[in-house]
Amino acid sequence: MNKFRWLQSAQRSQWLAYLAAAGALLLAPTARAQDNVVYTEGGAVRGVVRNGALEFRGVPYAAAPTGALRWSQPRPAPAWQGIRDGAASGPACPQEARFNLTERSEVEDCLSINVSVPADRKPDERLPVFFYIHGGAFVGGSGSLYRLDKLAREGRMAVVTANYRVGVFGFMSHPSLAKDGFNGNYGLEDQRFALGWVQRNIGLFGGDPGNVTVAGESAGAGSICMHLASPERAAGLFHKAFILSAGCFSRLKTVAEAEESSAWLARAVGCGLAPDAAACMRSKSVSEWLAAQGRFAQMDPTDLIAISPVVGDRSLPRFPRDAAVPGGRMITVPTMMGGARNELRLYVGYAVQAGNPITPQTYPQALKLFYGDNAAAVAKEYPPGDSPPATLGSVLSSYNPSLAINNCIYHRTASAFAKRLPLYEFEFADRHAPVLGVGIAPPDPGFELGAVHSAAVNYLFPNYSNTTRINAPDLKPESQQLSAQIVSYVGAFARTGKPDVKGLPAWPLFTGSDKVMLWDAGKVGPYDAGAHHRCNFWRSLYPEYL
Repeated sequence: MNKFRWLQSAQRSQWLAYLAAAGALLLAPTARAQDNVVYTEGGAVRGVVRNGALEFRGVPYAAAPTGALRWSQPRPAPAWQGIRDGAASGPACPQEARFNLTERSEVEDCLSINVSVPADRKPDERLPVFFYIHGGAFVGGSGSLYRLDKLAREGRMAVVTANYRVGVFGFMSHPSLAKDGFNGNYGLEDQRFALGWVQRNIGLFGGDPGNVTVAGESAGAGSICMHLASPERAAGLFHKAFILSAGCFSRLKTVAEAEESSAWLARAVGCGLAPDAAACMRSKSVSEWLAAQGRFAQMDPTDLIAISPVVGDRSLPRFPRDAAVPGGRMITVPTMMGGARNELRLYVGYAVQAGNPITPQTYPQALKLFYGDNAAAVAKEYPPGDSPPATLGSVLSSYNPSLAINNCIYHRTASAFAKRLPLYEFEFADRHAPVLGVGIAPPDPGFELGAVHSAAVNYLFPNYSNTTRINAPDLKPESQQLSAQIVSYVGAFARTGKPDVKGLPAWPLFTGSDKVMLWDAGKVGPYDAGAHHRCNFWRSLYPEYL
């Protein structure tokens, strides 16, 4: 029996080309100094030097998920002839513009990867790999939003970003799409497929496939929580984890719960739950689906992850909270995790801009929305003060039961993880981080935003602006110094699994909330984050979560 008979004819030719290209890797050199060409499994790509880094952008790692491949597992990208130009990133996956800031895309042929290495890498230098998963609430973002040169150059790493499917195309469960135990979580599978590409190809760029740190912020960080909880799918793809602004213990939907949402979405584009709904759904345009997704999101504007990964299929078989218990199935690798001091002031800013002012009079109502019957106790502990919107943002950033983007849940997660793996926790607190025009579009919401959600990204990736223009203002001098310190810690962790840097404050293993490394301009060192965020108070109100 022909061993390829089980493949469809189109898949057969694709895989034969893939295998031929992969076999050529055995004979191919790494990047040639004279022309900066690397011979990947799909073909040759020429890099360009920018800001002291050699960059290869827009390299396909998976086939375009269009037509019959929409809502299916990722497959190898077709091989190409000649030398591909790696000067420009590929397009973002389909998404709406959000918050009057981010950019819309309707391009489904979007599964590409970007690699940056130090331009002065020596031929025998094996670089640790820093694979960064972008954020965007699982409905937006792309790998093209980031300058990778700083981490590559100063951290001496091979830095990688990859696009993955988002929104309805990446995270919609539907009965007619269920196949082989998978139903939804296509974006998570894209990330794993890209990590597999790194395992097979990063050595050609000078990276070490045996020393990969998977990193991410917000939805990207949440994705890492799910990879850690899915050893069946992700074991061996990475060796360390860097988690920025995700508590890992979010209340995710199950597949059954998500299918209720997908039924609404399918009906919104004229399909439904019929056995042949998949064909109908695949026939609808990207713009039709994005319009339906936008209407769905408006049904509950407070649900920031209405379309997101689901629990209960082969891709994510268990909740991260359940994986973290002693004896739970979990990938145990050295982990660095933490978040921003004023995470959710950003979202209070969005609310104020949308015409929902937070005043001494409306402050109790806002607390009631998030804390229900506990609102009176919270108001007593946290009076509105001189700036009610800033206070509300700080309260939500210390703890809220709705969204696992808050500091006390970070400590709760760290406490659970530290029983299973080496854990280093941090808190980003630089109040001078650029936010207006970066994390939130003008006009100024009228209160100090401070160290908000996503503000720390700029300290790893210069001029991050949430757009492909990458035109945020430069950091102030004292913040530049903090950025250099952060990059030093992250680079050391990626190399060795320990953030030990000569000349910088020693970073202790996490054994309690007083062992959190403060990242603040001029104030780097361990401090008691649990006391600052009053986690004992919050634990008295929500013992089942904290």
